[in-house]
Amino acid sequence: MVVDIELSDAEVDRIFHALADATRRDIVRRTLVGEASVSELAGAYAMSFAAVQKHVAVLEGAGLVTKEARGRERIVRADATTIARARTLLDGYAELWRGRIDRLDAVLADDD
Repeated sequence: MVVDIELSDAEVDRIFHALADATRRDIVRRTLVGEASVSELAGAYAMSFAAVQKHVAVLEGAGLVTKEARGRERIVRADATTIARARTLLDGYAELWRGRIDRLDAVLADDD
């Protein structure tokens, strides 16, 4: 699967802001396993339904989850494409830093 990793600065900011919160990371984890209604998600946390709705809204704004109306329920699903784009971005950062460490190791080895 080819993933387009071109993300704007604003998209990157929204994704990492959304993932900075433990509850939101857990919601993403839960919805990667399977879809869940906002009510089901709210039952899993010691916070109000409205607070969970706000967390879902932040995740939806970042493109990490989608929300679909199904009758009176709102069904939440993780968006695997956006999550893959974020992972590809992180992999790029990891590769950049590994390269920098390798170059530093080479410089330090020359001093011996």
